[in-house]
Amino acid sequence: MKRRTFDPNEPKTKVTKESFREALEIFKFVQPYTLELVIGLILLFLGSGVFMIFPWLIGKMIDVAQGTVELNISLPTIGLVLIGMLVMQGFFSYFRVVLFAKASEYGMADVRKALYLKLVTLPLVFFEKSRVGEIVSRLTADVEKLQNAFSFVLAEFIRQIIVLVVGLGFIFITTPKLALIMFLTFPIIVVGTMIFGRYIRKLSNERQKEMANTNIILTETMQSISAVKSFTNELFESGRYNNSIDTVVNISMKFARGRGAFSSFIVSVLFGGLLFIIWQGIVMVQEETITAGELVAFVSYTAILGAAIGGLGNFYTQLLSAVGATERVREILKTESEVAVREINEKANLNLLGEVEFKDVHFRYPTRDDVEVLKGINLKIPAGQKVALVGPSGAGKSTIMQLLLRFYNLESGSVVVDGKNINDYSISGYRNNIAVVPQEVLLFGGTIRENILYGRPDATEEEIIIAAKQSNSWEFITLFPEGLDTIVGERGVKLSGGQRQRIAIARAVLKNPKILLLDEATSSLDAESEKVVQEALNKLMENRTSIIIAHRLSTVREVDCIYVLDHGKIVEQGTHDELFDNVDGTYHSLAKLQFESV
Repeated sequence: MKRRTFDPNEPKTKVTKESFREALEIFKFVQPYTLELVIGLILLFLGSGVFMIFPWLIGKMIDVAQGTVELNISLPTIGLVLIGMLVMQGFFSYFRVVLFAKASEYGMADVRKALYLKLVTLPLVFFEKSRVGEIVSRLTADVEKLQNAFSFVLAEFIRQIIVLVVGLGFIFITTPKLALIMFLTFPIIVVGTMIFGRYIRKLSNERQKEMANTNIILTETMQSISAVKSFTNELFESGRYNNSIDTVVNISMKFARGRGAFSSFIVSVLFGGLLFIIWQGIVMVQEETITAGELVAFVSYTAILGAAIGGLGNFYTQLLSAVGATERVREILKTESEVAVREINEKANLNLLGEVEFKDVHFRYPTRDDVEVLKGINLKIPAGQKVALVGPSGAGKSTIMQLLLRFYNLESGSVVVDGKNINDYSISGYRNNIAVVPQEVLLFGGTIRENILYGRPDATEEEIIIAAKQSNSWEFITLFPEGLDTIVGERGVKLSGGQRQRIAIARAVLKNPKILLLDEATSSLDAESEKVVQEALNKLMENRTSIIIAHRLSTVREVDCIYVLDHGKIVEQGTHDELFDNVDGTYHSLAKLQFESV
């Protein structure tokens, strides 16, 4: 199946009435802050209206000073009015910005929370089809676009429309002839703005795509830094990152040249037209068709209108980009979760015995649907028994564990626990009865206490200590100066492999599961660490259904039953002695090879 990507340069969905209506669904996140938005919009209208009176008042001040018009108020009075209006303008602007910021910050915080909750409840296959670096990059970039749209772009877009409408009204009423001349320059500016804007938007999308690729390289390298260093590929990764950065710079320079050309076009056309209009206005002043104050007011309005037109194109582009961002955000929010939030709170209500049965299970991974991994698996594990899955790599051992955890849907057959299909259980309640101790333990970057508590966050301090002792962790924990509050570092790098394994076992002890899955939990440890960890595992497996994947057959001699898998089928089953006595069997060959090499 094709890998899913979130490409910032993917073909843009045409903005139609339907897509725009769907984009408005994102407003549900700011609905709780509707009052702030409404008041902010009112202040925006008032502030814009007050701002548009300034040029007219300045023109009147000039006319009063020259004595070309008679007014009943003096220049000092007009000055005081201007000061009062400035104070009002500042008041409107401040509270409008604060109110819009509140709606955008809280609203986008809710979007981020909803996205994060959605991501952690999505099925594993979603992440196998998507690159984590791309998801993170797209989510951060898209939500940032939405936040910018709500906090600034939307308000400025509306403000420019108000300025444009009010400004045009003023100049057509006060100086209709000059307004007509000015209006004739609009089509040139608008068409030029559209052409340049489309080109610049394309370059902006290319730059964003390359920036996303750069972030992906950075994320992947940091996540696999051990592999990078072990293969001495520091220069290779640095070259890969440098090439990506160079591509970003090249596109950015094209983007800068485009913006420069756009600015030159606006300046040339706008100010060329403005100079022509000023010349016409001076002629009209000489002819006493208009006053000097009206000319100054007109020129001021023209400059404001020119800026508004330029701003409208820019803000319109950003709003369209935000509409696209809402589509990508909604795409994730609409993806079906494997677990409902309400189910998470019900997980403690399910208490299983741990009887497991696979009935004629066939399975293909969604990302590799051309390969049948399991081909009719049948096995039954009574509650409390310990069984082992052995066989060559790729035989399907880990797949059986993943299906038992309900990470994937079956192609055919069924997995039954306590006589009930696992799909009929609440998924959170079901998984709460299972614990996994993997081969490669990845701890979170907090303290030892926090990592153990991950098994059961509501556990008491006494229960944590008991779990640490039962997992043979308490001895090395007490050697640290901070004890349980010792920081383990990102992915647990400050602890040894054996220590990390014992912390993972402590988690499992604290969880107290009915079904325990051990995925080669000791295969990567040295002999001394393996002995200590194996002792802890033996304690953990007591009175639990335990399924063990093991390449070291010496660790599974004492289990109740061993299932030997090969090419997705169970080819042998029985105890260690029974299987070893079958000299023609696969298990005998594997065991003889391992035991003779010891």
